[in-house]
Amino acid sequence: MEKMPHRGVDIIGVTKTFISKDRTVQALDKIDLHIRSKEFLALLGTSGCGKSTLLRIIGGLTEATSGKVLFKQKEITGPGPDRGMVFQNYTLFPWLTVSENIQFGLRQKGIPKKECVEIAEHYVEIVGLNGFENLHPKSLSGGMKQRVAIARALANDPDILLLDEPFGALDMQTREVMQELLLDVWQRSPKTIVMVTHDVDEAIFLADRIVVMTARPGRIKEIIDVDLRRPRDYRVKETEEFLKYRIHASELIREESRKLIRDIQPNGPEVEAQ
Repeated sequence: MEKMPHRGVDIIGVTKTFISKDRTVQALDKIDLHIRSKEFLALLGTSGCGKSTLLRIIGGLTEATSGKVLFKQKEITGPGPDRGMVFQNYTLFPWLTVSENIQFGLRQKGIPKKECVEIAEHYVEIVGLNGFENLHPKSLSGGMKQRVAIARALANDPDILLLDEPFGALDMQTREVMQELLLDVWQRSPKTIVMVTHDVDEAIFLADRIVVMTARPGRIKEIIDVDLRRPRDYRVKETEEFLKYRIHASELIREESRKLIRDIQPNGPEVEAQ
């Protein structure tokens, strides 16, 4: 039998240290992690634990101080079309319409205009923005802007979708709707998703596994396997199983928050490392 190709992500001994004029901050310390193909993985931890730094290293936007990240057994050395990123602040082009924003990466690849339009129409429908195709970002709500950002990332058909607290700037009701939208899109067309969040409920609701990180320097404190039946909807949040996961994950985060408060020293400004 032919051996199946290894298509996951391997994070091997990744350490990251930020050096500024005033101080040196170690954001990550020897992270070892395998991310399975097409799984939904959440990175959960206190502010400053290095979870966004780790995501950016996977995305090729930040270079590790030591260690490496492999995808399909090849080392990641920079950004690539196989990885799509969605940030908290939308990063849309204000001079382009919804459809044009979604088409942007496709046009950069040289895909014919007609095909770009058809792909954009498909993802506009998936994220529920029919009728808004010709509007500019300034005319959209925060939740609608983030739908465009997700549609743009998906339209490029990356193997991995990297999400850096994509719903962090939204109100609670909009955030919950966007969680359900993302989950529905992923359940219909699974791809590898790595999502940074500080929201325990969000991580449990969405993820197959939750990587809980320690306070700085970021290490893996525990990996929680979320054994909740799929497909999921909002009603799973009312179950006893969900509550057990919430209590356990919250206690892990609380332990790290206590350490963070205890270890704070008045030594001047911090180097940002999320």
